[in-house]
Amino acid sequence: MRRRSVLASAAVLGAGALGATACSRVPTGDTLARLKSQGTVRLGIAGEAPYGYIDDKGDFTGEAVELAKIIFKRLGVDSVQPVATDFSSLIPGLKTQQFDVVSAGMYINKARCQQVIFSDPEYQMLDAFIVRKGNPKGLHTYADVVKKKAKFGTGTGYAEIAYAVAAGYKESDIVILQDPVAGLNAVEAGRIDVFGGTALTARGVVKKSRKAEATEPFAPLVNGKKHVDGGGFTFRPNDTELRDAFNVEIHKMRKSGELFRVLKRFGFTKDEMTTLTAEELCK
Repeated sequence: MRRRSVLASAAVLGAGALGATACSRVPTGDTLARLKSQGTVRLGIAGEAPYGYIDDKGDFTGEAVELAKIIFKRLGVDSVQPVATDFSSLIPGLKTQQFDVVSAGMYINKARCQQVIFSDPEYQMLDAFIVRKGNPKGLHTYADVVKKKAKFGTGTGYAEIAYAVAAGYKESDIVILQDPVAGLNAVEAGRIDVFGGTALTARGVVKKSRKAEATEPFAPLVNGKKHVDGGGFTFRPNDTELRDAFNVEIHKMRKSGELFRVLKRFGFTKDEMTTLTAEELCK
């Protein structure tokens, strides 16, 4: 789940990892027409289940990848080509044309909306913790983590970093791990007390664990108010026509129920379907 949760600052800093040779010139013109002409769209993914990853058969899949296959087909682009990278490199990679669209269920927030544009979200999501069986420290919120001086970990660039800091956790004390599987291993080994991530990822990663469990989903506090995140597809700022065409198809799938049928295969529930818009989340 690397969710989709990269902080804007991490995304900017991650640009250096792409190398000095990356092209920084953004193409002009009708991107959708170009994609139709070439017959392929390159998707930036972060190798995180259930959003975009490689399955046991070696195939690219995930809710965002499967949505991209359906929607771009309907837009006249027959082939999708996933390009895997670190989550913190997704926005920089999009800007420098490593791929055409980010298809990783990335959270839509104000900081990111200053760098890129988003489709309306395909899902909404609460947070949850991975903790040891029985939750011995009684950790249910970020305030609990701070109050009980628990050792907190999360993923590279995750939004959960900001949520923990907002609750009073010292950022330099946060243990940054590669992904939720590494977080689960760290909890099981006792290296950390708790790993913060999305509710969907947390409940998925602990399924086969005998030592760890996921807490009940909860809404983190942002400026004193409960906050619900939403994830969507990410586009370059000049690709508004492509984004708008994509939105038309997302809305059709929402209305028909097809969107839920696709996401359900990857562990999403009806509670995680949403009518939120990117405009609302960008604010």
